Amino acid sequence: MKIGAYTIYPIETGSFWLDGGSIFGVIPKVVWQKSMQADDRNRVKLAARCLLVRGNGRVVLVDSGNGAKKTDKFRELYNLDNNESELLLSLEKCGVKPADVTDVILTHLHFDHSGGATMRHGEAVMPTFPGARYYVQKKQWLQALNPTPKDRASYISADYLPLKDYGVLELLDGECELFPGMHILLSDGHTPSQQMLKICHDEKTLFYPGDLIPFTSHVSLPYIPAFDLMPLVTLDDKKKYLTQAVDEEWILFFEHDPTTVTGTVQRTEKGFVFGHSVSFE
Repeated sequence: MKIGAYTIYPIETGSFWLDGGSIFGVIPKVVWQKSMQADDRNRVKLAARCLLVRGNGRVVLVDSGNGAKKTDKFRELYNLDNNESELLLSLEKCGVKPADVTDVILTHLHFDHSGGATMRHGEAVMPTFPGARYYVQKKQWLQALNPTPKDRASYISADYLPLKDYGVLELLDGECELFPGMHILLSDGHTPSQQMLKICHDEKTLFYPGDLIPFTSHVSLPYIPAFDLMPLVTLDDKKKYLTQAVDEEWILFFEHDPTTVTGTVQRTEKGFVFGHSVSFE
């Protein structure tokens, strides 16, 4: 996909499974299972999909998946599978080596977004992309250092503490245009200061909402994961950004939907609904 000076690629880093109730919140299983089949442990499949943006002299990675350093116990618990679409392998298919990456934008520091940011080398854990700057919101960094009992299990310190130790961490404080045509937007519902990315040029816009809208089904306003710390904030943010998405004909990127990568949004009498898939070509 081309937007202005940027060429954009989806980067598949494997899949994992989470409890269906945690993904769909107050939506009853009898409803959500019409579009999403659960396994015998009531888990549903999630993609761990990232974004690669090349242009203006930069090679930018947005999020990093679960990474390759998870324990066997973790892999079994979440049915983690990244054998065929591991992060570095997917980047290599796009002609990108770890040393080529100039910037990594981490939407937030939950393990399925920041796991690939670091890698194990012998006994040491170090940044996966040694020449890159890693961008995290300051409030999210503080949350990761002092999580609540509700979200503590979502943070694994080895995914992000080495970024500070190796001097590659860049803390942001609020929304900004990080690079020309690449805007950082924020949402506090899922977790404090989750970063979202809007890439725009002329009348074409790609919106990366992260866990604000993880699946196409989450375009519908009541679909809010039970993980979210402030679900009513999530609701307000969805109304705000989905209204813009419809009015300005944005293309949405779905980080966790196992079958749909990008698509449009429509407004109906019953609210917002997923429109149609959009090819990444």
